[in-house]
Amino acid sequence: MQRLVYFLYHVRYEDTDDEDVKLIGIYSSHEQAELAIEQLKNKPGFIDYPDDFQITENVLNQDGWVDGFIDLPE
Repeated sequence: MQRLVYFLYHVRYEDTDDEDVKLIGIYSSHEQAELAIEQLKNKPGFIDYPDDFQITENVLNQDGWVDGFIDLPE
């Protein structure tokens, strides 16, 4: 049986060199993640970027990145 979890992120400047990603938490339901957004969206910093929250659904105990990676030259 697959168990789902919900990651809540706040992502500013997505897909730019200045991208700022914060992992807010991991929740047992989409509804719990939405409640966290409601509690945070009026806090300092978040209040200026209320539309930058993202919830992603993930399967518990399943690898999410399995292809390895390469280093890019700077």
